[in-house]
Order: sequence, then structure tokens, then C-alpha cells
Amino acid sequence: MSRARAPEPVVEDDALVPRRNPDLTGHEDAERLLLDAWNSGRLPHAWLIGGPPGIGKATLAFRFARFVLAQGQGAAEVGLFGAPEAPISLALAPDHPVARRVASGGHADLLTVERQRDEKRDRLKRDIAVDDVRKIGPFLRKTSAEGGWRVAVIDGADRMNLSGLNAILKILEEPPPGALLLLVSDNPGGMLPTIRSRCRKLNLHPLPEETVLNLLRQHRPDLIDEDRAALARLAEGSVGRAIDLADAGGLDLYRELMGLLGTLPRLDIAAAHAFGDKLTRKQDEGLYETATELLVWWLARFARSLARGAWPAEVVAGEAALMTRLANARGLERWVEVWEKVQRLFARAESANLDRKQVVLNALATLEAAAT
Repeated sequence: MSRARAPEPVVEDDALVPRRNPDLTGHEDAERLLLDAWNSGRLPHAWLIGGPPGIGKATLAFRFARFVLAQGQGAAEVGLFGAPEAPISLALAPDHPVARRVASGGHADLLTVERQRDEKRDRLKRDIAVDDVRKIGPFLRKTSAEGGWRVAVIDGADRMNLSGLNAILKILEEPPPGALLLLVSDNPGGMLPTIRSRCRKLNLHPLPEETVLNLLRQHRPDLIDEDRAALARLAEGSVGRAIDLADAGGLDLYRELMGLLGTLPRLDIAAAHAFGDKLTRKQDEGLYETATELLVWWLARFARSLARGAWPAEVVAGEAALMTRLANARGLERWVEVWEKVQRLFARAESANLDRKQVVLNALATLEAAAT
């Protein structure tokens, strides 16, 4: 069962912005693989770093970029007194000159390509602009400004359109010497096979729940323990998603949504209308996106758990009882159909600019029909 693309985590905590984040948690094996490749003296010129959103992919990419830029032209050759000791970590101190320049976006040998913000809609644009992608080739072919490597990071590589992907393919077919291309992707399997085959693949896994919980304690000390625990479970290994949900009021929305679904098989119509009104207030425009993403996520989680024959740990009390009641009403095939229908409904609403409240009510009515 495929999964809908979740909204990108938008982390406001400056310490967690990948180009400025000096810390990497939970991906020691991936760091070791990059170090071994560097120390071998045969570093692949392109890496495809994949995994779910908000788990640290871009943080690892910039961590490696800082490391490579700080090394100059590469590992020193064996001299009179033998070979130098190989680096044992990608870490650079935050006050290192390279780290400071990367953090400020001012390193002459680093180019970052990512989606730009749509000022009118106050959110990131859907795709990476092809003109930005086309800057990468000329940049990597220039002589290094500091006598070392030239590094380009594409954060959100799966957001390139076909023209952008073809521009990257031309670079991969004839990679310039001394150039390193780091592609960060939430969905590497959806990229062109010809691109995947020319990159060294590095897949990162979701963080353990306890790791997300510890990061929330560090970066969101304002939250109470109960809320941190619920967010860590909701986030499914993504600290970015946990913080994004915390900032968007996602946990309160989730509790309200579970309370509403808890009235099934006879949906509380008055509560459903009040919920729809809340999601479509102009001053709270982001609530609609958060709530609809949470509903699609919960339906997918329910269907997967039903297929496995075991309910997941509850985010809020009463979820297991709700899942049991719904499972007794209809089987797996029917609930997969509901998940697909609700997912398509929300996608169509976005593209056709449908009335959002009515879309929410239609989605809830779909669940009620299946549960009856």
C-alpha cells in the first residue's frame, strides 16, 4: 500500500536548520559509511540520501559538505613520517570558519538548491525551479575558490521536474573532477532510474521513538511530558514532523479528530460541522492542511495495523477501541478503499479549489458509511 506524501516538516528552531545544525543524532552508521568512502580516497562524486521527511537527511548532507570543504583537496598523501591519521568524525566545531560560512550561506564552494517560498501563499513552492537546477553544472565546473572541492546540495531532489532531472543527469554522465553532488530525497525510488544508477545510495531510517522524545526535550522544553510523548509517537521517527505538529497545534487537532471519530458509527453531525468550521477559518488557514494530513495518516496506520493483526501503541487513549470497532464493521479491503477515497478527495480539493468545509464533511461521511 503506497502512502500519500506528507507535508514537509517546517522546523522553526534555528538550531535544527540543516545548514546550521552541528549535531547529528541516530545516524551513526550512515556517517561511518561516508567517512569510510572519504578515507578510501575513492569518494563517489554523487550521493542520493533518502528516507522519510524530518529525520536528518539534509542535516547529514550539510554535515558531510562542511567536512569535505574543510579537508581541502582531500586526504594527504603518505610522506616521510607515514600517512596522517584518518578522520574519525564528520563533525566540525560550530565556530570553525567553514562551519560559520556554510551556516550563513556564504561559502564560495557550496551551492544549495531547494524549493523557494511562495510569498503569496506563505509556503514552499511545489517544485524546485528548473533555472536553479541548471546553475549546478556551471558551478561544479568552475575552479574551486579555495583550492579544494566544489559541493552542491539539492535538498528535496524528488521535487525537481523532468527538465531539472535531465539537467542533473547530464552532470552525472560527465561529472567534473573535484565536484561532489549530494541529492537529498524523501522518495528516491520515484526519481529517474538513470539518476539512481549513477549515484551512491544512502538510505536513512526513521529515528527511534526515544530519540525523537529526547530531541523534543532539548528543542521544545516548553511542552509537558504527556504532549512530548504523544508527539514522538505521532511523528513516527521524524523529529521535524514532531516539531512541525507542535508548532501547528497538530496534537490538539489530532485529539479533537479522534474524539470525533470516536462517535462512529453514528457521526456527531454537529461536532463535525464545528470541526469543519474551525479548519476553514481564514486566520487559521494552516489547520486544514494539518488536520487532513493527520486523517489520511491515521487511516493508513489503521489499515496497516489491521493487515498485521495488531493495533499500534496509542497516541491518545481510546484509539485501540476505535480501531477494534471499525474493524468489526468492515474488513481490510473496505478500509483500504476508504483510505484511497479520502486521499483522492483531499488531493482533488486542492487542485480544483473546492469548498474545504464540504470536503472535510464528505471525508467524514465516507468513514461513517463504512462504519455503519
